[in-house]
Amino acid sequence: MDDQAPLAQMVGNMLRHLGYQCDCVHDGAQAIEAYCAAQQAGLPYDLTILDLTVPGGMGGAQAMQRLREIDPDIRAVVSSGYSNDPIMAEYGDHGFCAVLPKPYTVHDLSALLAKLFPTP
Repeated sequence: MDDQAPLAQMVGNMLRHLGYQCDCVHDGAQAIEAYCAAQQAGLPYDLTILDLTVPGGMGGAQAMQRLREIDPDIRAVVSSGYSNDPIMAEYGDHGFCAVLPKPYTVHDLSALLAKLFPTP
């Protein structure tokens, strides 16, 4: 989830390049809707990446609170260009399993995914 459409599209392309399937949305409300739809379709997300700050919309912190009510076992990564935000430093206290500071590269994303989903 990212409020900047070109960035969301770029991250989607990165994920597909790495062999993952993904859905891209632009705010927390859409993220919640997509998450619930995927669960209902029997295709739950393995991971959700949430942008922390969404001007004029629901950001990652608020979306994460709602998503944790829906699925207490959600695996989510917080992402932001505001590295001094307390949520970025204490992501685990807010239910996130990892942090991905912006800007990031396909290598950064790949390394994070390898850490979260190690292969035997």
